[in-house]
Amino acid sequence: MNQETVLVVEDEQDIAYAVQTYLTNQGYKSLWAENGAVALRLLESAAVDLAIVDVMMPIMDGIAFVGEARKRHDFPIIMLSAKSEEIDQITGLNRGADDYVTKPFRPMELLARVNSQLRRARKSKELAAPSHILEAGGLEMNTQTHEFFVDGQPVKLTPTESKILQLFLSNPGQVFPAEEIYERIWGDVAVSTDTIMVHIRKIREKIEFNPKEPRYLKVVWGVGYKLEKPNRGNHHA
Repeated sequence: MNQETVLVVEDEQDIAYAVQTYLTNQGYKSLWAENGAVALRLLESAAVDLAIVDVMMPIMDGIAFVGEARKRHDFPIIMLSAKSEEIDQITGLNRGADDYVTKPFRPMELLARVNSQLRRARKSKELAAPSHILEAGGLEMNTQTHEFFVDGQPVKLTPTESKILQLFLSNPGQVFPAEEIYERIWGDVAVSTDTIMVHIRKIREKIEFNPKEPRYLKVVWGVGYKLEKPNRGNHHA
């Protein structure tokens, strides 16, 4: 069920109520403001994921609202305008609106536009989000808090083990020779790779259900080590 909040900025109360009803039926939360000025005040305290904004309103119309809202907010805005207000539609889009629906509109058309805009916004956020969560199969690492989980269970790692695993989790499937792992982690030329073998064994003891038959950290004979990205269906209970 969607938990996004949609702000309806509309001076005609019956239209606003109808739109809010459609949104509630789709699982969205909704807020109502009777004009742009009220909507701007509301945005100071409320988190909004999308706004549906009428063009013609008293005190502050939809186009003025879009211009002001865009100074601080980047959520999608859908404008509502009468068919005769084509110039307003163009002005609204130029000011920063993302889409417009002409009145009278069909509820399903408006909801389709809302769903589409929110989908795009979610995708943009995902792409822009910092990638501090690294995952592969049942392994998960938060590189900011240095927490590590295997199948949802917390596992304590030493700082060196954490760095080695972060290297593998950042490059699942890539084979790393022991010399390269040493150079990346210690920042020096590897005189001996024995220390890497020891660390790999210790990591396996912590993350593998059966360290002798690892499903994550695997040897590629004669080359090095790699992190297998297992199928989620292969997890142990």
